[in-house]
Amino acid sequence: MSANELRDPLKAARGLGSAQSGVGHWWSQRITAAALVLLGIWFVILVLGLLHADYATAHYTLGRPWNAVLLIAFAITAFWHAALGLQVVIEDYVHTRWREISLLVLVKFLAVLGALVSVLAVLRIALGV
Repeated sequence: MSANELRDPLKAARGLGSAQSGVGHWWSQRITAAALVLLGIWFVILVLGLLHADYATAHYTLGRPWNAVLLIAFAITAFWHAALGLQVVIEDYVHTRWREISLLVLVKFLAVLGALVSVLAVLRIALGV
């Protein structure tokens, strides 16, 4: 018995089935997760190093170019990964189409807003504004 014999002809007629777009989303989740592991280790080490530091030392340390770049990368990656994860949860568990779309738009908006605010905060520290 071939694979084509097992397929429902009504499904093919309606155009239902995989749109082949899930692989990119899956890879994005895995890549951001791996990046967050590495950036998270760096972030924990940085925070532990600043545990008993005064304001001036913390400001100087966070303002150093590599720390600022890695902190921006951490923030952007964390918000991107969160948005990808929430998208999957919403698509799987919200069954009313208008609610699903509204929540997806809200999650994307909040993720972009959070990433922009985080980048702005790090830039203000790094540039001394």
